[in-house]
Amino acid sequence: MDKKVYILLAEGFELIEALSPLDVLRRGHIHVETVSLNDGLEVKSAQKVTVVADRRFNIDELTDGDMIILPGGYPGYVNLKENKDVVSLVKYYLEKNDKYVGAICGAPSLLGENKFILGRKFTCHSSVLDAMDKKMYSHMDVVRDGNLITASGAGHGVEFGMELAKVFLDEKSIENIMKGMELHKEEK
Repeated sequence: MDKKVYILLAEGFELIEALSPLDVLRRGHIHVETVSLNDGLEVKSAQKVTVVADRRFNIDELTDGDMIILPGGYPGYVNLKENKDVVSLVKYYLEKNDKYVGAICGAPSLLGENKFILGRKFTCHSSVLDAMDKKMYSHMDVVRDGNLITASGAGHGVEFGMELAKVFLDEKSIENIMKGMELHKEEK
């Protein structure tokens, strides 16, 4: 059975935080679709780059996935958390043990403000930390706690993508992706 991942794109999303995981996951032959929260398929990033998404957001059509990814970027992460259907979809995925949520940069604030990650370790961009339960905050680049994977910001987009890929792929497949991207493990 093929795994299915949805990346939610709201106006003002961070380009690297959406497209780096997309690239990594597709290199692993994982079915990934970008999802526009706009009326049409075109979504403008925080960097004013227009991306044409694969489909429009419809909550009823997105519950069949194995993972959803929430990129940050301003005002992208704000637009995500202000959409009640997005919040409902995230809650649905987090409540299922066989589904995953990835959130990077400012996007974990959607989880914090809705009390979805109480008792879970996470990381996020420092600018949204006040919206979170700080006692579970990990000052790390990428954190995985159960079916939640968070990352601190754009500079860690590829690392975030690799951690997301580890949900679905074996070590050999991860090594092949790393080799193809010229990401080498440090010699010990």
